[in-house]
Order: sequence, then C-alpha cells, then structure tokens
Amino acid sequence: MNLNFMSKFQYSPSGSGGFLTENFLLHNKTAQKLYHEYAKDMPIIDYHCHLPQKLIAENHQFENLTQPWLYGDHYKWRAMRTNGVDEKYCTGNASDYDKFKMWAATVPYTMRNPLYHWTHLELQRYFDVHDVLNEQSADAIYEECSARLQTENYTVRNLLRKMNVVTVCTTDDPADDLAYHQQLKQEGFEIPILPAFRPDTAMNVDNAVNFNNYVARIEKASNTTVTSFNDYLDALKNRHDFFAANGCNVSDHGLEEIYADDYTEQELNEIFNKIRSGKELELSERKKFKSAMLIIFAEWDCEKGWIQQYHLGALRNNNSRMLKLLGPDTGWDSIGDFSQAKSLARFLNKLDTDNKLAKTILYNLNPADNELMATMIGNFNDGSSAGKIQFGSGWWFLDQKNGMISQMNALSNMGLISRFVGMLTDSRSFLSFPRHEYFRRIVCNLFGEEIENGELPNDIAWIGKIIQDICFNNANNYFGWKIKKGSPSVIA
Repeated sequence: MNLNFMSKFQYSPSGSGGFLTENFLLHNKTAQKLYHEYAKDMPIIDYHCHLPQKLIAENHQFENLTQPWLYGDHYKWRAMRTNGVDEKYCTGNASDYDKFKMWAATVPYTMRNPLYHWTHLELQRYFDVHDVLNEQSADAIYEECSARLQTENYTVRNLLRKMNVVTVCTTDDPADDLAYHQQLKQEGFEIPILPAFRPDTAMNVDNAVNFNNYVARIEKASNTTVTSFNDYLDALKNRHDFFAANGCNVSDHGLEEIYADDYTEQELNEIFNKIRSGKELELSERKKFKSAMLIIFAEWDCEKGWIQQYHLGALRNNNSRMLKLLGPDTGWDSIGDFSQAKSLARFLNKLDTDNKLAKTILYNLNPADNELMATMIGNFNDGSSAGKIQFGSGWWFLDQKNGMISQMNALSNMGLISRFVGMLTDSRSFLSFPRHEYFRRIVCNLFGEEIENGELPNDIAWIGKIIQDICFNNANNYFGWKIKKGSPSVIA
C-alpha cells in the first residue's frame, strides 16, 4: 500500500547532494551487489529492544514526529544538552513542536555522530523525506512527517510491518503481568511480540528499602508470601515459569560486571534475613548474593532451553543531581572500565562444569574488551550447537560504524563471524529499525572490500549466503523461532 503523498524533499546539488544514496557505506561494486541482492530484503528479527508493548497492543497512533522520535530517546537528549539546549526541550514541558525545532537545530552539529546517519535514514525509510534536517527545513519536515503519522499506515503495528520486522523481543521485569503480550497473542497479531526475562532488580541488594519493596512486588505477582530465601526463590521461579508459559525463551541482564564469588547456602539465608530486616549489606555480602542469583537464574534458563544475554560494562547514573530530578535511563550513563575476564570465566566455567550452561550472548560496552569477549566465547563453544556462545553486536555507545567494525573484526579474527547472530536495536523507538540497514551495509562493505582486495574469494553465492545468515538466518535458528521469510507483508 502506498500513501498519496508527493514528497517535497528531493536530492539537490545545493542540498543533500550525494548524501545517503542507495550505495551509502558501500564503497565498491561487490559490496553493493552483496547488499542489494542478498542483505537488503532480509526480514528483521529484533531479539533485544525496549519497545513499549502497550503501544503495540493498542496499535498506537502518534500525533506528530516528536513523539516517536524524542520521547524517551536519551541518545538525542545527550546531543541536545551538549549543544546547549535547555532541559525543558528534552524531558521538560516545552511543546512537541518546540522540542522538534530544538532537535532540528541540533542535527547539523551531530555530523560524524551516528545520530546524523540514523536521523536521515529514518526520514528516508519511513517518510520518503530526502532532504537534510536543519532549522530551515524543520517546519516542512515536521508538517509532512506528522501528517503521515496520523494516517492508518503509520500506526505502530504498520511501522513494524513497513520495516519487514518479523519478531520483536521486549525487556520485562519478573513482576510484569505480560498482559499486553497476552493480548497481542490472543488477537493473532502476525508479528510475535515476545517477552524477555530481565531479573536485575530481583538481585539488586544495594539498598534495603528498594529491595524489600521489590520483594513485595514479587509476592503480589506470584501470589505467595516470602518469609525466607527459599520462599523468594520459589516466587521468582513461579515468575520464570509464567514467562515461559507466555512464549518467553530469552533472559537478559544489564550489569557492570559478572559476579562469581563463592557462597554457601547458610550465608545466603543469613544475607537474605539481614536485608529483609531492613539492615544494609556489606559489599562482600552483596557480591555473594548477586553471584548466587546469577547462577540460579542461569540454571533455570538452561533447564528450559532459554538463551541468556549479558550486557556488561555500563557505568550508570553518573550525575546524581539529574538522576534525582529525572530518574534512570535519561542519558547520564557512560562506558565503565570494570575488570571482566576472571569473574566471567569463573561464572561460565561453573555452569559448564555442571552441564548447565545455556546458549549465551555476551555484550561489552568498553571497546577495550572486544578481544577479551571474542576469545572468551571460544572457551565454552563445545560443538553442541553452532555458535552456542556468542559475542554480541556493538552495544549502546558502540552501535555505530567504528564500534560495529571493531566488534566484527575481533569476532572474525578470533572466532567465526559466519555464525554471528547479528544486529538488534536495543531501542525504545518505533523508528529505529533502519539501524539494521546501517549494520547490514557495514557488513556487506567489510566483505566486499576484502573480496576486491583478493583477501577473500570472489564466491558471491557463498559469501551472499553468509551475509544472509548474519542478517537473519543465524538468529532465526539460534533462538528457535523458525520465522518464515516473507511474513509479515511489508507496508510501502
């Protein structure tokens, strides 16, 4: 289906010129062939994101371009703040139009930041707008894109269809009721919207009040009373089972580092009783408790044949003043320099020794850990399945061109990029799916350059298959979803 809009925005020598043409990031004929004939039309499996499933269940209609673009997008907020924009235009009470105008004024200053590419890819792919965004073009772009968003073809479900998304995996707390996931399944929405079990809060004992408030949430969600550590595990296991019954086969953690301290059952009971009494724990006690919970969650994942993901290395909430004012996930995080290798090896080894190591994807936020991760996965790939332990795609601050290339080069040099499960959005925005295209163009260019340099054979059929595997097939097989290509239909 096509909308009856005539775009006001076209390429022009004085405007966008050769910017973001069909061969963007494809620097030779072979790369172009690999992308256009093999990668471009592959469906998208987004196996880790933060899309609000409520909006999908309600088939939400955005009123204007600001709402899907700037609400909740801390990438853009950070850029705007750096450009001297007042907070009221980021998270404050300025009008949607004024917020968009301030973003448009910021965009020209984001050159060489991935936001510049993402912004214009999104304008092109969703709205057929091919001009650059700046203060001069802002009004016309806002008017046209907002008008489109108010039409039937631009509901959130059709935004997913438009990008040929065939599976979405959200991020969900164990206490969540998954009501919107259930609604979507009951309605028969053809794009599976699957939950992922993210129990980080359940193991966070850094603050006694917060932890005890969370235990109360788990008691309510599981309809149980928690008076002991074993009760707490039973309640969480109840939620793990509930997630599985609702189509979940993925877990996820966002941690500074893996915890792998030794502990005893008696110590865990004492630690749990102490924090339940309202007393704060010592550092050693917190680490023992977190270590135990990570092992327990991983064992449950293995029992059910789930895939577990570990996002490691973010130093979160660095600005305490703004955290108090705005809360978490508002753009005050950075790369951390945690020591990852020893504890990660101990953790994976314990699970492997007990034959309880599930399929695992490891993500690092510090690029200094690329080679560490690329070699760590080889320690536990045991031949039981192709690519059982994965080095995940460049994440957060690294999901840009240099970060993706560095991650893939490390994986190529020390593992098998041919078994890589590829890209994910990790996004809260329904307009973020061109990031998959961005990734695919970079992959095709990497292979295309080495073919033309004589470093790889000119076997387009085989390398084209590898490209398609990285883009879609590997993830489809790895997660066991067996999504058929060509479903759902793409909305033009």
